[in-house]
Amino acid sequence: MKEDKPALVLHGHFYQPPRENPWTEKIEKQPGAHPHHDWNERVYHESYRPNAYARIADSEGRIEAILNTYEHLSFNFGPTLLSWLERSHPSLLQRLEDADRRSQRARGGHGNAIAQAYGHAILPLCSPRDLRTQIRWGIADFRHRFRRAPESMWLPETAVNYRVIAALMGGGVAYIVLLPTQAARVRRLAQTEWTHLEAGAPIPACPTPAITATAPAASSPSSSTTARSPTRSPSKASCIPAAPW
Repeated sequence: MKEDKPALVLHGHFYQPPRENPWTEKIEKQPGAHPHHDWNERVYHESYRPNAYARIADSEGRIEAILNTYEHLSFNFGPTLLSWLERSHPSLLQRLEDADRRSQRARGGHGNAIAQAYGHAILPLCSPRDLRTQIRWGIADFRHRFRRAPESMWLPETAVNYRVIAALMGGGVAYIVLLPTQAARVRRLAQTEWTHLEAGAPIPACPTPAITATAPAASSPSSSTTARSPTRSPSKASCIPAAPW
């Protein structure tokens, strides 16, 4: 019998809103982003690019290798940010696409990149039509960039309810990432016994993902858990949703 081993998964959520002036379609100078022209450029130089060209040094500080950390990191880039990168820094967009392809080869076809709701809207607050649009456009943009269907979608602020989960499953999304406090009880799909969670308590560590839905939380822990659709992974774990927002 294969032994289940715990795994540490790091996820990077990268997003910028559209900052372009609607009349000129240019980003105007933003003094708060000094020494860079604007905040997109500042975050690009401080985060997006360094992650694509991480320097691996020896004990004496000499560079031994340049690592594309996106090959080893679960990540999502918002569609509006990807559009800006395509115009301003296409070489970084190429590094992201390369990282996803390499991770697919290393992980049996499962790529590191996941999609995002298109405009980073708070999905439970969207009208039914806007909800469908955010999900469909997010999936379409992901397919355009990464040439495959996304297995997951990042939920802005991890906000979710039953209606959002149903729409995601209808779009073929297999799992989502939530805070540990966003579940009422958990169980493996092959079992019938549920483990109830106290209010605010994190989901217990387990070697398989869980299906979860959001519940009101007084705090926002930095860690997260994974919610998986039972229609896509019947051998994984399941969780009944707590009361929706």
